[in-house]
Amino acid sequence: MRTTLRILGTVCVVQAVGGTLSDLWGEGRGWFLVNQLGFLDGYRIFACIVLGALGLALCVAATSANKE
Repeated sequence: MRTTLRILGTVCVVQAVGGTLSDLWGEGRGWFLVNQLGFLDGYRIFACIVLGALGLALCVAATSANKE
């Protein structure tokens, strides 16, 4: 369980940072999740911040989870 949370948290953080940089630099759609979702147009930076916060929360939950 800890490994799964840590992997999901890392993926979320990487997607958030990459999506933010891609949106700020104007690289187009890219391969980042937030940039692929059309309904987030105009809210991509905010969505990346939320995704990054979710990723950090998952990583913290992984470190505080009890060993099975």
